Amino acid sequence: MSAPTRRQQPAEELLDLARSRNSAYLDDLKALVSIDSGSYSPDGVNQIADWVQNRLTRIGFSVERISFAPHDGHQAGDALVARRKGTLSEADGGRRILLAGHMDTVFEDGTAAARPFRIDGSTAYGPGVSDDKGGLLAGLTALEVLDEYGADAYDELVFLATPDEEIGSPASRTLIENTARDMHYGLGLECARENGDLVIARKGVADFRLTITGRAAHAGIEPERGANAALAAAHLIVRLQALNGHWDDVTVNVGVVRAGTRANIVCSEAELRVEVRAATIADVRRVRQAIQEAADHPSVPGTSVSVEQLDLCPPMEDTPASRRMLEAARAAAGAVGIEVGAAATGGVGDANLIAGMGVATLDGLGPVGGADHTPKEWLDVTSVPHRIAVLAATVASLGDARNTDR
Repeated sequence: MSAPTRRQQPAEELLDLARSRNSAYLDDLKALVSIDSGSYSPDGVNQIADWVQNRLTRIGFSVERISFAPHDGHQAGDALVARRKGTLSEADGGRRILLAGHMDTVFEDGTAAARPFRIDGSTAYGPGVSDDKGGLLAGLTALEVLDEYGADAYDELVFLATPDEEIGSPASRTLIENTARDMHYGLGLECARENGDLVIARKGVADFRLTITGRAAHAGIEPERGANAALAAAHLIVRLQALNGHWDDVTVNVGVVRAGTRANIVCSEAELRVEVRAATIADVRRVRQAIQEAADHPSVPGTSVSVEQLDLCPPMEDTPASRRMLEAARAAAGAVGIEVGAAATGGVGDANLIAGMGVATLDGLGPVGGADHTPKEWLDVTSVPHRIAVLAATVASLGDARNTDR
């Protein structure tokens, strides 16, 4: 009697579908990389948006295209928010899942022609090939694979494509936060780390401006009547830099120093720009308090210091909920014969903003790539089918709460 044929697991079937699209994926990746779409190139970003919109419409997503008013003299490209309802209502355990990628790169117009897409062995090169065109395309392909497979046991899938991630999402931040507000899960389409790890946590970033006010005086005739703001700033820099090492996963950097106007005047005003990176919002608050305490006690009599928080990109924290997402991804990876780890990084992205809305978030679900923002940026083309299958299977698993609540 012959042995029974082993039935493929869903992830394995999704891998077969992803493999069948691999040649088309590489053709599409070449087309996307060949379009200059820097953050300050709205026409190029909108060409990518046209392409993404067409792909999403073909598989039944309703697509909203959002244009932005100019910000600080810069016109961003458009954003896309695409939605598709599933067959499993929230009341019955269906979940809403947000997939997020960005269409912009860090490169200037002309880079695509100067450094065109190419494949050398198992590696693809080109501007944005990894960050984030490879990941953006992997997300689209995963949705197509799910559509062909018939996996629709979720409440809603939402695909968000943004135009300005590489400059901190100044135009699209509110849109990202509003879109994330009602989601159960967020999946970031940045590419995996060079060793294949997914991203379980990203530090948050808080920017501060400290203004030191002193008292001007003639430096040669009556310096004793002055209060040197530059000297106070120097002492303050030492105190702030000494905060490094006080808390795990926290860095403090005084990156900009401005003081004085002339060498023969006791400096009456100085300014410091400080960046804080921390793994948790609680640590951001602790450092903010420490900065304020240092500012409240300037070292030079007659000076005062004011502290202004200019911006906060919240941390994407490593939480029990994101760990459950990671386990779903690991199970999918194991089913297709690969292993995935989890990494924390100091870099920020749109996933931070999603997590900041209280949404369980996992990032790095694109193919394996590296050397982002450099002329050597690369993508491992052999990783593409497996990573698409893992992404698709993770979406299918998370979409039904009965899979994760057992």
